[in-house]
Amino acid sequence: MADAVLGSSDALLAGLDPEQREVALATRGAVCVLAGAGTGKTRAITYRIAYAASAGLVNPAHVLALTFTVRAAGELRGRLRQLGTGMPGQESFGELGLGLVRASTFHAAALRQLNYFWPRVVGGRPPQLVDSKAALVREAAKLAQVRLEGPAVKGAAGKGNRSAGLSDAAAEIEWAKVTQVRPDGYAGAAAAAGRSPLAGIAAMASVYAAYEQLRRERQLIDFESVLELTAAILGESQAAADQVRHTFRYFVVDEYQDVNPLQKLLLDAWLGDRDELCVVGDPNQVIYSFTGATPSYLTGFTAEFPAATVVRLVRDYRSTPQVVAVANQLVRSGAALIAQRPPGPGPILTEYSDDDAEAAGLAIGIQALLAGGTAAREIAVLVRINADTERFELALAQAGVPYVVRGAERFYERPVVRQALVLLRGAARGDAAGVGRSRPAGFPASDPLPSSVRHVLIGMGLTQGPPGGGAAARERWESLAAIAQLADDMHARRPDATLTDFSAELAQRAELGHAPAVDGVTLTSMHAAKGLEWDAVLLPGLVEGLMPIVHARTPDAIEEERRLLYVAVTRAREHLYLSWSPARAAGGGRGAGRPRSRFLDEIRLR
Repeated sequence: MADAVLGSSDALLAGLDPEQREVALATRGAVCVLAGAGTGKTRAITYRIAYAASAGLVNPAHVLALTFTVRAAGELRGRLRQLGTGMPGQESFGELGLGLVRASTFHAAALRQLNYFWPRVVGGRPPQLVDSKAALVREAAKLAQVRLEGPAVKGAAGKGNRSAGLSDAAAEIEWAKVTQVRPDGYAGAAAAAGRSPLAGIAAMASVYAAYEQLRRERQLIDFESVLELTAAILGESQAAADQVRHTFRYFVVDEYQDVNPLQKLLLDAWLGDRDELCVVGDPNQVIYSFTGATPSYLTGFTAEFPAATVVRLVRDYRSTPQVVAVANQLVRSGAALIAQRPPGPGPILTEYSDDDAEAAGLAIGIQALLAGGTAAREIAVLVRINADTERFELALAQAGVPYVVRGAERFYERPVVRQALVLLRGAARGDAAGVGRSRPAGFPASDPLPSSVRHVLIGMGLTQGPPGGGAAARERWESLAAIAQLADDMHARRPDATLTDFSAELAQRAELGHAPAVDGVTLTSMHAAKGLEWDAVLLPGLVEGLMPIVHARTPDAIEEERRLLYVAVTRAREHLYLSWSPARAAGGGRGAGRPRSRFLDEIRLR
């Protein structure tokens, strides 16, 4: 048995680079992994868990791995599952029980604990969770007699104006709650932090107070309340704290630079007086301070845990040396990345005469990439603000290039996707039971998988090409087309795959947060691109006022904009295009003479 364990341990370490191996060997106590972009941090922490299990130092059932998104949690579970089941050409470590590791977001883990402990500690049913603050914020504004169309959005069309004010107010409440600022302290804290709510600080304080009043009166909780109440229960009930700390004894926190004070409060409650905490983060990817996230917990980790092991991952396996060189020139502190891939094409910086010319130029460049063999799904246009995607949508549509606009909504939470999954499961049960279904011409009884799936999706509105309607109609079509593409991909891998097999794979993808890659160029914001990567990345709009953004006035805010550009650059594996235009419209006019981004002055392309 000892030889078997030793063999598993050696096999696990064999596939790691020296720094990743150092992470894996740091099996106990406080560990801080400073991981640059593309350096294999997920691989390092999954192998650390596996190695500790193989050495008998950690029971996987006592591990809680915390991430910030469902997709990231799903990726971590998927990596551990691969280690447990083995992949073609890989060794299986299934005997280690890696499937027992719980990988979750902070909110999901806290909600499970809150629902479990509330009846036992507080008594009665847990409060109802509100999925969105919008309706409650709207009522709170009426109660506080505040118009949310603040001065910054006056002149906008009515609905859009109200929507902007509502979203801004909800974001302000979230910031206040995660930074542990109460309504009576909001005005002072917001002024000190340089916040500029659309409704004004004083009015926003009134809305926040009314929001909390309504929430308590109706016994509702929001996502911030979930974390706060869970921490409070663990702080007040020793029995609950003991039970949680017995269950979860080893913690891993990914993207630790994005932790906010409320999450840290809960993490401390989970951890107690122990030091079994491994954190992974990158100070150069701090881009969410406006939400309350702070890198101070990462940068101050060794002050909190003086005996901590610190490991730096600097070998970049994602990007070519040419892309890495651009990224390194944007870094102000920390170790530079060391590219591990073979050389690729040099990044290209282009000045266009105006915004329309830039959009048209990018469309031509994308057509060239497609003609050169780069798949559309492996190309992304990353913009600083979401509203800037519109001009590229128009240019790509005119050029006949397929595209998809990636937003914040999770793919498997879209109503049309949920409906499709239900219908496909029903169709699979019908096939398994031998129940005949009426089929249109061209769909024989023994359809291959792609035809069976399209038979269901056509009934939901899937057409041969995208519809000519608005954004909602296009998103619905894109969602259905993405599911159809998944069926094509599965049939290519497994020609005998059935609807039952496909439904099972979709259920697993939904659990892991693995959205399909739509066969189109991705248009999204730099913030939304974090954690993703493409073969080719185009970064337009690199002008003062957009990069850095106009409201970034302090040195700290400017540095965050620099880090955001670093994140955007490091999404590219091979092709990187940077561009700017001095004028918004042809012939000059408003915005004419805009200087290019100051960050471009620091980049030397070679």
